[in-house]
Amino acid sequence: MKSSPLKAIEKFDTSRANEYGRQSRIALAGYDACHDLTACMLAASLGNTSSARILAVGAGGTAQEIIAMAALEPSWHFTAIDPSEPMLEAAAQQLKANKLLERTNMHLGQVDDLPEDKLYDAGTLIGVLHHLEGDDAKRKLLQSIRTRLKPGAPLIVAGNQYAYASQPLLLDAWGQRWRQHGASPDEVKAKLGKILQGADPPHSEAAVQQLMHDSGFGDATRFFSSLFWGAWLTRKTI
Repeated sequence: MKSSPLKAIEKFDTSRANEYGRQSRIALAGYDACHDLTACMLAASLGNTSSARILAVGAGGTAQEIIAMAALEPSWHFTAIDPSEPMLEAAAQQLKANKLLERTNMHLGQVDDLPEDKLYDAGTLIGVLHHLEGDDAKRKLLQSIRTRLKPGAPLIVAGNQYAYASQPLLLDAWGQRWRQHGASPDEVKAKLGKILQGADPPHSEAAVQQLMHDSGFGDATRFFSSLFWGAWLTRKTI
């Protein structure tokens, strides 16, 4: 049975939101580097611009993509959208601590809830696609984002790829990383079981590229990789 978008949202409850920052930095080696490079890639893509409006989809939790971009580009403004209220609240707390709430519009809901007549200069979609089951749901989200971007606008897509069980060495290394950070053998086993059952990532980089092409984006440039994780920059086709 296919999981519904609601079930994907329900995974990110208050308990998960409260631990998201620490857990993410263990699960993704190079978490902060990926977000820092996201800011650099978008700045390089947009060139010299006095201001830019950035759509950050799935920014709940740490809001790290916004924090990184705001530090690099003080004139940029952001729209953060997330369907999970606890995750969006956690992001708001991080943005408040970094004095960025005044530069960020916060929206609880789906991308489809945003107006189509206010286009963004760029977008980010980090750590989201692998939580959506099936290519149709992934394409739908990418197409919704595309509708809200200016022609030729860059989009950062980052998340897990590969069918996890097809990469036993990477999966074992992922478990070893948790062990490095103090997880017991039983905790590592539980986390491995959870990742195998709790997500549906694209099964290859070629599959990521195909999803982007099918959704109205051009060829993507990969700029970051860490075990299962990859990060790419693509552009809305005109």
